[in-house]
Amino acid sequence: MHGRTLTNAAAGLAAAALFLGAAACAGGTGGRDEKSRKSAACVQGTYAWTGVAREQRLTGLADPITLEKGTDSVSGVIRPLKGVTYKPHVTSTAPGVRAEDAIKALGRHLGTAERLGDPSESAEPEKTPTHFDHEVGDLAGSYYAWNSVGLVEADFAYTCRGGAAKPVRGHVVTWETVGGGFLPCGDHVPEDPFRKTDGAARTAARKLCPAGSRAARSA
Repeated sequence: MHGRTLTNAAAGLAAAALFLGAAACAGGTGGRDEKSRKSAACVQGTYAWTGVAREQRLTGLADPITLEKGTDSVSGVIRPLKGVTYKPHVTSTAPGVRAEDAIKALGRHLGTAERLGDPSESAEPEKTPTHFDHEVGDLAGSYYAWNSVGLVEADFAYTCRGGAAKPVRGHVVTWETVGGGFLPCGDHVPEDPFRKTDGAARTAARKLCPAGSRAARSA
């Protein structure tokens, strides 16, 4: 679903909002015993979302890049960060809350252009290094390259239609994008509409750019 791309754009964060989706509670309990009724799954409940947070998280770094004057292209390797792993998942005590359904509901709430990462996808960062090629033109100086994931987290309250049971609460961790960037250390770290600077780019610039460069100073 989400191919890895290399971009220069910083990703934004969205504010939290409350959402109530109209949906039906599927299936009856019929003659099931009390234990079965309590564990019966309500597969189409209503989600109320709070604490939504979206942030670019660093997942990989290239070595520092220095280009001589007249260089018109550059290629390199971005190595995954060690000890950092993100995997789409849902934590909840409700037997009727399926991770895939909760993540889809969050995507509808946020109005994302692409569906959010689901539990079937591999964890980020990728275990093996990724390669990049970039046309930079007749430029020189220091550059930095990185991989990132557009992480999305949110809390929810999940209720079956009719309010037969108290809402159960849970937490979603997923992502909206998987990508990265390649930028000159001579420029400021890019700003986005919701935060002062892109978190992944800021961290990459701080780690890879010369201390006196604009990128390092603005990180």
